[in-house]
Amino acid sequence: MDAIKKQASRLREQVARQAVFKQFGGGRGHGTGLSDDSELHQHQKLEKLYISTRAAKHYQRDIVRGVEGYIVTGSKQVEIGTKLSKDSRKYGSDNTCTNGNVLTKAALSYGRARAHMEKERGNVLKAFGTVSEPLRAMVLGAPLEDARHLAQRYDKMRQEAEAQATEVARLQAKARESQGNPDILMKLEYAEAKLQDLKSNMTTLGKEAASALSSVEDQQQKLTLERLISLVESERGYHQRVLQILDQLEGEMVSERQRIEAPATPSNGDSMPPPPSYEEANGVFASHTHDMPTNSMAYFLGEVLFPYHGVTGVELSLSTGEYVVVRKVTGSEWAKGECKGKAGWYPYEYIERRERVLASQVSEVF
Repeated sequence: MDAIKKQASRLREQVARQAVFKQFGGGRGHGTGLSDDSELHQHQKLEKLYISTRAAKHYQRDIVRGVEGYIVTGSKQVEIGTKLSKDSRKYGSDNTCTNGNVLTKAALSYGRARAHMEKERGNVLKAFGTVSEPLRAMVLGAPLEDARHLAQRYDKMRQEAEAQATEVARLQAKARESQGNPDILMKLEYAEAKLQDLKSNMTTLGKEAASALSSVEDQQQKLTLERLISLVESERGYHQRVLQILDQLEGEMVSERQRIEAPATPSNGDSMPPPPSYEEANGVFASHTHDMPTNSMAYFLGEVLFPYHGVTGVELSLSTGEYVVVRKVTGSEWAKGECKGKAGWYPYEYIERRERVLASQVSEVF
């Protein structure tokens, strides 16, 4: 019999609790029954904001850690690269070879280029440090923690309201059982008033927390995107500058390699004098060593027999098989001509005169 009475009492309490939930919340709201539509929407918004700001905080922290790791690793690479640069320049300045100094020149060029690249790497590492600092400040800053603290206070107050709603339901059940007992009715009235106060304070605190979290979320989104763009721009500029250095270095090295790997060229290639002086180039000391007149009316076509890489700005680079318009031949074994829209000086013995050429070959000259 006692068990039946207890079971009946529990059922009456459940019915009374459901009645209170319906009265204060329309029977909705994450199982608490405390929220009307607007309060329920606010609660859901707070949940999403809390999750969003937490995820953004973790991502900002991941960026900071990643950048710090990149700086540590990059600093070690700068140290190693700088040492290699010094070693290369030391070899280039302290050593000679009986077969020429091509390697020493390449070592000096490589050492200088490597030093420039490591300087650029050091600059981008400094830029990375300035990019991560604002993110670190926001992760550890007060606005985020204050907003999250408000949300936590709201959640705690909501739990108190749930407990108070349960207490109201219990007192309502007892009031019905006691048929209007004054003490129970007084306690019920007090409990209902307390529940209303909790609901009012909860609504106010929820709005305040939602506003604070929304502001923090907006700052997180804007600042993190801005810092990511800065990272990309810094690294992109670094790679572009390094690519320019490497392109120039490769050009110098390939040019030197072509010089030593070129097929047997005229025997005086290494002892050839520099391009003619102004007086010689303009006919003051012109000769007819090659039986070619030096005036501008004696143009002819020549085929390039050996590749030639111009060293100075007045020299013309040529590739084997190209055709060149020969304008002038001097006594110092230099000739002036034009090929593919460019004009300059080159060793005369690197070409051979052609009396007949195809029209397509002539067009290639211009």
